[in-house]
Amino acid sequence: MAQESVFLTRTVDAVQIPSGAPIQLQKDKPVVITQSLGGSFTLLYDARSLVRLDAKDADAIGQASRAEESGALPQPGAHVDEEMVYSRLREVFDPEIPVNIVDLGLIYDCQILPREEGTFEIVIKMTLTAPGCGMGVVIAQDAQSRIRQIPNVADARVDLVWDPPWNPGMISEQGKMQLGLI
Repeated sequence: MAQESVFLTRTVDAVQIPSGAPIQLQKDKPVVITQSLGGSFTLLYDARSLVRLDAKDADAIGQASRAEESGALPQPGAHVDEEMVYSRLREVFDPEIPVNIVDLGLIYDCQILPREEGTFEIVIKMTLTAPGCGMGVVIAQDAQSRIRQIPNVADARVDLVWDPPWNPGMISEQGKMQLGLI
């Protein structure tokens, strides 16, 4: 997506990057859309602050909100597998890097635990590119939300871990191509 300058049509809550601190963006202020991936938006606000705008507030910048599935209906007998989980996690992006969290190498472990009545609990171990990143909670919540949209997933948990420390060698070939590293 080319960078696009727009004016906010309403006051809206966002999250500052990289601190993760909440911020309120004021109606009629100009913003530049610098990234639009996975349904959320990275904006340049006040010509100096990067912020993340959630998909539910896309209308405030004149964008269509991607229809989110909420609480997918259980499908008796349906199984949940790792590829289903990873497919959802590929919809989650670090707001500063245009590569999904799977291809960035941030997902360390995926456990699919059977629960009662044919449902499953998903437990993910995930890291960040930098331990001090304030966006970790936001990214983890986004991942958790995406996983919960899978039919028959009763619960999802995303644990942030720091061992082993992330390094650029963990980026997939696809991610490296997206970043122009190969």
